Amino acid sequence: MAEGPTGSTVPRRQLGRNLRDLRNRARLTVRAAAAKLEWSEAKMWRIETGQTSLRSLDVQAMCQVYGAPSDLTDALMGLAKETKARGWWHAYGDVIPEGFDVFVGLEEAAESVSVYESDIVPGLLQTDGYAREIIRTHIRGIDDGDLDGRVSLRIKRQAALTRPTVPLELRVVLGEAALRRPVGSHEAMAQQLAHLVYVARLPNVSIRVVPFAAGMHSGVVTGPFNILRFPLAGDGNATEPPTIYADGYTGGLYLDKEREVAQFDAAFGDIWKRALDEQASRRLISEVAGSYEQG
Repeated sequence: MAEGPTGSTVPRRQLGRNLRDLRNRARLTVRAAAAKLEWSEAKMWRIETGQTSLRSLDVQAMCQVYGAPSDLTDALMGLAKETKARGWWHAYGDVIPEGFDVFVGLEEAAESVSVYESDIVPGLLQTDGYAREIIRTHIRGIDDGDLDGRVSLRIKRQAALTRPTVPLELRVVLGEAALRRPVGSHEAMAQQLAHLVYVARLPNVSIRVVPFAAGMHSGVVTGPFNILRFPLAGDGNATEPPTIYADGYTGGLYLDKEREVAQFDAAFGDIWKRALDEQASRRLISEVAGSYEQG
């Protein structure tokens, strides 16, 4: 994978995808939009495919032509500033307004996601009650309306696992601590773990647990992370390069350089091998769920 002069391509690709969607919603062809902006069609193509960085004023002009709301315009202008960064640390609530979730857009476009989580159940597998407790802890003082909206978004993301056309391929390794640390009530934890057992039976979902007894493994060093891979185009090349996402308390780290992806691929392979197989993992999850039901 070529590494261009601006390092990570994640912000450029995300910006291009959002601008293309806005153009389509405005019912404008590339030719019509280019004419209104007095640009070439080739420039429009480079922007929408994430091949070039973009000035925030150019984004503002495009959003005006497309009739985008002001909050989305501000979000995309902030994202444009990040397209010139050599490495990309995206801090939510800084240049990108809260609610503009880059990761959700990448996840929607992905064909497969591999996840390692040491202490909590990942969003794609969370129940309503579990998600509420996680979000309430992460965002102190959140009001009920915002909490409901964030939980709803998290649950809606899970439709990717059961969509009728090409459901998302999901591989997850959970640390044993994610099963044994109570999040909310014992009843909520029992429901969450029962949900894991149910989802793990989907043909496109594999869930493993790496037990405490596994000792030292790569995940202890890397911390939690996601590896996203994207569909192939007609020429056999990926529509987007694989991307690593690691969530942090104040923001998320996105990596897509070949060397970085290879390192995380190797780490996930090590964690996967150290974990219990799927059947043994389901037995352990069911056993811990039973202990919450009794407690």
